[in-house]
Amino acid sequence: MATPDFIRTIRADAGHQLLWLPGVTAIVFDDAGRVLLGRRSDNGKWSVIGGIPDPGEQPAACAVREVFEETAVHCVPERVVLVEALEPVTYPNGDTCQFMDVTIRCRAVGGEARVNDDESLEVGWFALDQLPDLHEFGLFRIKQAMAEEQPTWFDRQ
Repeated sequence: MATPDFIRTIRADAGHQLLWLPGVTAIVFDDAGRVLLGRRSDNGKWSVIGGIPDPGEQPAACAVREVFEETAVHCVPERVVLVEALEPVTYPNGDTCQFMDVTIRCRAVGGEARVNDDESLEVGWFALDQLPDLHEFGLFRIKQAMAEEQPTWFDRQ
């Protein structure tokens, strides 16, 4: 995930201290029930699509924007899947962040999946029984998004 300019500005004053930040994850399904994934350029691993909202940007608008920016796929948000405070993460440069992730189930409505920016090495559609190796973060969100009638998930307890 590229660091947005507004975060760089905050970091100029805040240094490496913990920043509490919003994050949005989009779980995008096509009409065949496949899920859209990207192989990240920062670590080479397959992942669900996501990013940081711009100041004042609504989570659903962020999901739509991030999906298009990273994959060239147009999508529409359908529902909030989960809201979760993630564990703090420390990046190699020493910056520490903790994200409040809002995961949104989306439906693809156009575009052809392709690498559309420098954040991904590959993008593609995957059948649910043929997913590449994914971190638990992505697997859990896909599972929650698949359940049509399930309410929004708020807590692992």
